Amino acid sequence: MQIKIQRQNKAVHLKATNEQGHEVNLDGSEAIGGQNLGFRPMQMLLVALGSCASMDVISILQKQKQPIDDYSVVVDGERDQDQVPSLFREIHVRFQFKGNLDPAKVKRAIKLSMEKYCSVTKTLEETALITSSFRINDDEEQRI
Repeated sequence: MQIKIQRQNKAVHLKATNEQGHEVNLDGSEAIGGQNLGFRPMQMLLVALGSCASMDVISILQKQKQPIDDYSVVVDGERDQDQVPSLFREIHVRFQFKGNLDPAKVKRAIKLSMEKYCSVTKTLEETALITSSFRINDDEEQRI
């Protein structure tokens, strides 16, 4: 696996490209000369966590013949304040589904991802408490 990162301006706007040619723009905060032209690196960690878990959960539910009409995930992260490096200490992943899904199967799929399959979760849990919850349609949110 290889990622190439190329500077895009005289400041800290970067473009990351993977081996397949897909691109992501990254930039720093204005405090370090950034211009908000892309994701910040720590935001990308949350993107990685949410997308890794999503791929697992969707795949598991599809194998269980669970009809997902719509899906989204929200990842909230809290970092150390006034420390360098400023690591994530708490992360909450909130899965949101639409469809006629069995809550027990959804819960099991999320637990399998978060506790066994998601490599990003396993990496980040070394320094952060990672929790999760889910909601199906407009039902009450269930913590896992």
